[in-house]
Amino acid sequence: MGGKKKISKKNPEAAKGEVKVEEKKKAKPAAPRKEEQLEPGMRGIVRIAGKDIKGGVKLMKGLLRVRGVSHTTSKIFANIISEELGITPNEKVGKLSDEQIEKVDKILTSIHTRNVPAYLLNRRKDPDTGKDVHVIMNDLAFTQRQDIEREKKLYTWKGYRHSYGKKVRGQRTRNTGRKGMALGVMRKTILAAAQAAKAPSGKPGAPAAGAPAAGAAPAAKEAKK
Repeated sequence: MGGKKKISKKNPEAAKGEVKVEEKKKAKPAAPRKEEQLEPGMRGIVRIAGKDIKGGVKLMKGLLRVRGVSHTTSKIFANIISEELGITPNEKVGKLSDEQIEKVDKILTSIHTRNVPAYLLNRRKDPDTGKDVHVIMNDLAFTQRQDIEREKKLYTWKGYRHSYGKKVRGQRTRNTGRKGMALGVMRKTILAAAQAAKAPSGKPGAPAAGAPAAGAAPAAKEAKK
């Protein structure tokens, strides 16, 4: 049987060895990947579109950190940036200058003005402008909140589900998506509250609602006689 070896009191060296092995495992820091290692003259962190990106990351991979850029769009955006700036899509972010970073920010915020297919944009037929645009970072979060509030005001089915905190896209709710206490706990609290409401709220020493009065029992005995 393969089990843990028992360490006797006579041989404490084995226990010390195990502790040393655990300490070594904990002390090992996570080594950076070869792809993300910094070269001399590179920046450690670069801020693109309001997001901090490690300097050793390639441009195509670094764009994935930006909210609103997916795996498919990152390749297309990296190709557009490489054409306009004269660099390769695999250029490391830490090698970019301040001017190049500003140009990258402008391209990302106005990517819908380039030759990008409309089906790749994340906001097609905007309700306010009617145009196909691509929104990133804080603008994306703001437009999402505005859309939800609009649905709530119109009281559409989606707005109704949003206002009550339910799932919106037709998911099942029998087993998942529950919030708050468990069902059994809620029943216990409801029953306890109902019993507390039924309990008498008179002065101390007063008889309960269903209890007979003090002189009722002797009077009943005399009536029987």
